[in-house]
Amino acid sequence: MQGAALSCAAPSPTAPAKSALAPQVPAPHLVHNWQGLHGSAGSLATVRLAEQAEQLVVYVAVDAEAAFHARSEIDFFGADAVPVRTFPDWEILPYDHFSAHQDIVSERLATLYELPSFTRGVLVVPVTTLLQRIAPPAFVRSQALVLRVGQTFDLGVERTRLVAAGYRVANVVSERGEYAVRGSLVDIFPMGAKHPIRIDLFDDEIDTLRTFDIETQRTLSETEAIRILP
Repeated sequence: MQGAALSCAAPSPTAPAKSALAPQVPAPHLVHNWQGLHGSAGSLATVRLAEQAEQLVVYVAVDAEAAFHARSEIDFFGADAVPVRTFPDWEILPYDHFSAHQDIVSERLATLYELPSFTRGVLVVPVTTLLQRIAPPAFVRSQALVLRVGQTFDLGVERTRLVAAGYRVANVVSERGEYAVRGSLVDIFPMGAKHPIRIDLFDDEIDTLRTFDIETQRTLSETEAIRILP
């Protein structure tokens, strides 16, 4: 992953304030030290850098909480001009007897899937995440399923693929990683998605794809394609 290297040094009363407002893109393999940054000035400087850079800018936070705040600040300063993604920490210890929260797993998978095409913007990463081994992005993309309206949908084959991707069968989907089959309706809550998807089949063809609310089961919107991550 190629990105600009950043380093924020301790505040210095002699450092010029304009350096944080108009940071220069560092040359490859070089590090620029920014001084005199207070509060959210680091996030603002990161946004200014990302606006200039023709490559991905990686913001390394000291911990998960700092990454959360940095993401919020960068979203605020960058508005819609600077795309931002987060690759969160697991937030569990290696020998804990419970798994990471589904929202964290979902966001990590979504970021890994999008990373090869995410060539400009800001990626916020806690430093602890950089110390862990991860699945190659190519593996995640190869295990993903893409379904489109009008596509042939063999229920037996697709159920086998969902199970192979780690999905669990349920009577009613309530969390990511579950699917349910009721006649010609197939409900799936994909990893990396905000809402579950309802597939309405006409014989062996996908007639409609709709997101729906878990609590009310009401349709939220229709879509032409969905991505199902492992």
